[in-house]
Amino acid sequence: SYLPWFEVFYKLLNNLADYSTKGQTNEVKELLSVLYKHPVPPANGSITLQMIPYFIAPDPKALPSIPESRNLTELVVAVDVGNLLQLYASMLFERRILIYCSKLSTLTACIHACNGMLYPMYWQHIFIPVLPPHLLDYCCAPMPYLIGIHSSLAERVRSRALEDVVILNVDTNTLESPYEDLKKIPADVVAGLKVRLKRQAASAGSGVAHAFLRAQALLFGGYRDALQSPDEGPVVFCNELFLGHKSQSMREFLESAVHLQCFKEFIDGRLTMLDQGKEPDDVFEEEVLQCGASSGACLRSSQNQTCLLGCSF
Repeated sequence: SYLPWFEVFYKLLNNLADYSTKGQTNEVKELLSVLYKHPVPPANGSITLQMIPYFIAPDPKALPSIPESRNLTELVVAVDVGNLLQLYASMLFERRILIYCSKLSTLTACIHACNGMLYPMYWQHIFIPVLPPHLLDYCCAPMPYLIGIHSSLAERVRSRALEDVVILNVDTNTLESPYEDLKKIPADVVAGLKVRLKRQAASAGSGVAHAFLRAQALLFGGYRDALQSPDEGPVVFCNELFLGHKSQSMREFLESAVHLQCFKEFIDGRLTMLDQGKEPDDVFEEEVLQCGASSGACLRSSQNQTCLLGCSF
């Protein structure tokens, strides 16, 4: 399914497994048939089927919580804070990333949870939660990737000509990287993220996801200050305004970040919304306001640089 409803599917698979264990093949077929024919429910919509208890369609705007989100829970349990920080930096700079694990369910969980670190941005490159053995040559690809590898294939992968690859071994909680990406992120943002992760890693709730969201808001929340509204034409994003009035460390980071595909896609998405007369309204925008990453979430006239409050156009 294209729907990232991991918890819902876990519940459904458990029900199917129960039927299968009891030899109730007719019930298995009936449940699969009902699910196939049922329309996709809206976010937060409740569905009740005769054969199983109801389930609620996930809210795509909500942050993942521990322990409800198995993906995030497995990642936090398996990988310590130091390696989470390194992994986050590698994701931000769109490196070639391999993740090894001997348990397939943990491997796929970690891969999907890593993608969530970038919210409201998304990984834009090769994304393979579990790489089949006959496709190991993908690990030699020159473009960025996020690939999961079963540990039994690790030696076969390492025997290939891998260059500049970040490798996380979930089984041993070790990370190898030829880069120093974490040092390229402003120190105050990294320090704040580290403190929040250490405080929240063992706690239930959305604290871990919120820690990454705060970091993203501090790094990229100023994008609203770089939006320009010409007298005629679509809203545009001005790199010069985005890079201006920042600390040296933040400016150096953003000079690289503006060329990242995930950032470009994020900006394009925001511009499309604004041109359609829609105000971006999600937890990221709320976090930007709370942490003061934007000087006012305003649009600037490209001619007189006056602030158009409310982004009404």
